[in-house]
Amino acid sequence: QVQLVESGGGLVQAGGSLRLSCRASRIFSGNVLGWYRQAPGKQRELVAGITDGGSTNYADSVKGRFTISRDNANTVYLQMNSLKPEDTAVYYCNSNGWRGTYWGQGTQVTVSS
Repeated sequence: QVQLVESGGGLVQAGGSLRLSCRASRIFSGNVLGWYRQAPGKQRELVAGITDGGSTNYADSVKGRFTISRDNANTVYLQMNSLKPEDTAVYYCNSNGWRGTYWGQGTQVTVSS
């Protein structure tokens, strides 16, 4: 079992920045950590992912603006710059691997125009 606890969401004006954090209770070798988001009336979508080797991938809509990273303390971060109103969503942390898929409770990000 893996518990994921997110923090760092909030309200920000367009053009501003936020940093999301997600601390995992444990990380299995080979797991991919990621951030997903879900806006009202839309499907949940992948924002960014990072492997335990440090390889990253991003949704086209956030490339050049968002950066995913992880540290040695089971925490994954999402640095979000140049935020746009269309980035408004609930952001979920995800851990995915051969031991299963786990989700955090989500954190709201609201970008005002």
